Amino acid sequence: MDIKVRNFYYLIAGILAILFAVTHAWNGQSAVLPTLHVSAIAMDTQTVFMYVWHIITAENLVFGIVFILMSFQSERSKILFAAWMIVSLLIVRLMVILGISAFQDVSALTDTLIDSIATVIYVTFIILGIKKKHKGQIVKPSATPHP
Repeated sequence: MDIKVRNFYYLIAGILAILFAVTHAWNGQSAVLPTLHVSAIAMDTQTVFMYVWHIITAENLVFGIVFILMSFQSERSKILFAAWMIVSLLIVRLMVILGISAFQDVSALTDTLIDSIATVIYVTFIILGIKKKHKGQIVKPSATPHP
């Protein structure tokens, strides 16, 4: 059985995603979620906030596992759709975060800077993995003749 990393960009993206899941959970448990219990926020709002927070943590963990598994996959056609789907979700997630932050309080955009940079780096590694040429891959010539 030949198990070797075929796409280091996906491996790095997977490790980053798992790291993001851990830090997101840690930040939530230590700083964000305890604040909900001491403030005058309705219980149903607290519940929604908690499950949305944990959904993002779980998504990051699943993305990490998927990218690590994809880094060992030799057949590109089996993984491209999943990679593009995850890139799309991450970009939409970032747009929602930035859009809501800007709409609610433009000065709060600076609070999203580190997460935004991390997401851009993460998406960049995924796109590099998508664009990576594999050994033995035949590059198709363009359909238009060159003058």
